[in-house]
Amino acid sequence: MYTQAMDLAPKEEQRHVRSLEEVELMRRFDAKIDAGDYVEPKDWMPEHYRKTLVRQISQHAHSEVVGMLPEGNWVTRAPTLKRKTILLAKIQDEAGHGLYLYSAAETLGTSRDEMQAALHSGKAKYSSIFNYPTLTWADMGVIGWLVDGAAIMNQVPLTRCSYAPYARAMVRICREESFHQRQGFDALNVMMREGTPEQRAMVQDATNRWWWPSLMMFGPPDAESVHGTQNMRWGIKRISNDDLRQKFIDATAEQAKVLGVTLPDPELKWNEARGHHDFGPIDWAEFWRVVGGDGPCNKERLAARVKAYDDGAWVRDAALAYARKQATRQEAA
Repeated sequence: MYTQAMDLAPKEEQRHVRSLEEVELMRRFDAKIDAGDYVEPKDWMPEHYRKTLVRQISQHAHSEVVGMLPEGNWVTRAPTLKRKTILLAKIQDEAGHGLYLYSAAETLGTSRDEMQAALHSGKAKYSSIFNYPTLTWADMGVIGWLVDGAAIMNQVPLTRCSYAPYARAMVRICREESFHQRQGFDALNVMMREGTPEQRAMVQDATNRWWWPSLMMFGPPDAESVHGTQNMRWGIKRISNDDLRQKFIDATAEQAKVLGVTLPDPELKWNEARGHHDFGPIDWAEFWRVVGGDGPCNKERLAARVKAYDDGAWVRDAALAYARKQATRQEAA
């Protein structure tokens, strides 16, 4: 799940309350949030809340769509028909997730064209994890296991997001992401149990390359999170970056033992006193470098999205022309 936008957005000035009416509207909004109620599109909301949600949901949608690219590269090279079918279904799910999320963002008064333009210009971000290359078939399994596993850890709390359309979209998305994680683990388990020594080495290599970027998916440390406190207050975010990251590490460390792979962190060990795993330092310089556009595949991913959008212009034009024709016929009838 791809929620880094809540922490990576530029600081924005919140609008000052200018009237008694706005004071009362803000009081009612705060009371609704405190009561754990959902905010619907027609409800009054602070402008900063709306902008934060647009940024968050659109970044999530962009991540789902861009996330198809690393996997689409392996559809024609899947080792069996079964694995090809599973991968195609997974990619289709991700396309659907993007559509659900763009629709949810549109309820906040922004258009899909505006969101696409922000992505293509580089103004809008998507999850940094998708700027890494997929070098072997084992990467498909590790993306399912680690990347989608991290996404689920991030996304399940979003089913309780205070903005109702986003929360509702996340219910179905989380169910499908759970399938993605399980199929990734299953693919790796087959390679580790039934594969050749070369295939087992391939799984270990992919784990080594994806482990640290997966931990970065939860966003920067809480102390460096720009909007974390406000988003927790508004119920957009339910669990902090560091707590989610710790929960993911604790779960994945045990899964790695079942698979028979070693996580590439010599400092990873169970701390009985804390009741959690200790782990080594994350290279946040790499994280910020990739977020800033200097990752291994940043330019390639964005160029692929822009090309796909441009190549599909004729489909959008045809659909609009058909809609206009139908509207004209209805008016004439």
